[in-house]
Amino acid sequence: MSQKGAGIDLDKSLGYLLKEASSALRTAMEEVLRPLGMSVTHYSCLELLAQRPGLSNSELARGAFVTRQTMNTLLQTLEREGYVTRPAEAAVGKVLPARLTPSGRRSLEKATVAVRSVEVRMLAGMTEAEQAHAFRSLQSMISSLRERDEDAS
Repeated sequence: MSQKGAGIDLDKSLGYLLKEASSALRTAMEEVLRPLGMSVTHYSCLELLAQRPGLSNSELARGAFVTRQTMNTLLQTLEREGYVTRPAEAAVGKVLPARLTPSGRRSLEKATVAVRSVEVRMLAGMTEAEQAHAFRSLQSMISSLRERDEDAS
């Protein structure tokens, strides 16, 4: 039984295509990170801390697109393995700002090379102008969706 007019034509849906691209990117990243003993979330956490030292658990969770509970578990593991350090007690409130250790930085350097290779492969069929256009288009989509979310609040 046909359901004409119902649903979205997945072959023409930009949202569906973006989700498929996101899934393919995540799979490719997991494949190159797995031999390094990392997941995408693990890598994201280290990268965020390298660029913004001292982020809290909540800030890291938002940046890595995971729950606070998931990030807390990951931070405990990374701390135990010597990749990050956090103070035993919060200086203010309950925030325990995390920082990369030298071991964490070395691990991140290897992971960054692996992840960069995935991005290079992903963009191989595009000219610089096409890449710049895609970047602007994606930024515009994100901005439009976030503006709508803020308007609804």
